[in-house]
Amino acid sequence: MKKIILVVLALSLLLSACATETGGNTDGKLNIVTTTGMIADISKNVGGEYVEVIALMGAGVDPHLYKASEGDVRRLQEADLIFYSGLHLEAQMGEVLEKMNDFRIKTVAVTDKIDRATLLANPQYPDQYDPHVWFDVTMWMKAVEQVQETLSEIDPSHKSEYEANAVAYLAQLEELHQYVLSQAETIPADKRVIITAHDAFNYFGKAYGFEVRGLQGISTEAQAGTADVQDLTNFIVERQIPAIFVESSVPQRNVEAVQAAVQAQGFDVQIGGSLFSDAMGSEGTPEGTYIGMVRHNIDTIVAALKGE
Repeated sequence: MKKIILVVLALSLLLSACATETGGNTDGKLNIVTTTGMIADISKNVGGEYVEVIALMGAGVDPHLYKASEGDVRRLQEADLIFYSGLHLEAQMGEVLEKMNDFRIKTVAVTDKIDRATLLANPQYPDQYDPHVWFDVTMWMKAVEQVQETLSEIDPSHKSEYEANAVAYLAQLEELHQYVLSQAETIPADKRVIITAHDAFNYFGKAYGFEVRGLQGISTEAQAGTADVQDLTNFIVERQIPAIFVESSVPQRNVEAVQAAVQAQGFDVQIGGSLFSDAMGSEGTPEGTYIGMVRHNIDTIVAALKGE
């Protein structure tokens, strides 16, 4: 019986090693695992027909609080390449991602090419940066470059295809950036105020001219207290802000508490719609792509602040 057990264990280890070496993919495509949907979207656009992409975090998932499951660890171990955001976005997964190096799997933070001088500080953790860089489309273009360079390095036989795909996708992102700018300019400068559940839109505000307030901090690990609700309530009433927003990956009750507190002071603030912040929409929908997500957000913000 002991011999049988030893043989089974040996075979299991051998199969595991083979899966790690080949990425568990027999069709010649690179097996890419990403943390967030936004990174998966880049990988699909740049990698094209030469990659298979799996995102661990789907629609409505909060990456700040996400913990890797046993299945996630297995998928990571079977990957040829792992892309993650970095800047402590995947706070609970940091240790798991670091351990992937023990399996000799290339693990890359897509934010590595972004100039640290352009990053915003994280008030909650002075030694860290605000990780929500995808809300500035021009910053997210740097992530595209990082993915393209990594794919070209790991699969040089298709380097020209990856470069061509990246150029085409970057052109779409430049068009998206100009669209957001033009839409933002339809709102008077003093009315460009975004209030959301957590402080995720600071890069968006800086890039497109919006003042941004969040009930919670940059990470959803922080809890909003009574004082936070009251401070935000006073701000809304004083500035006569017409709308506040919920987020697809953050419980709505926090924003509803602010709305109720504002109404108790005799001012009616509307919930202007749901914004996608730390996760995209469901796969197969327009908001299930990065471009669709950003267009949805700016269109929702503009319509709500105009009272439409």
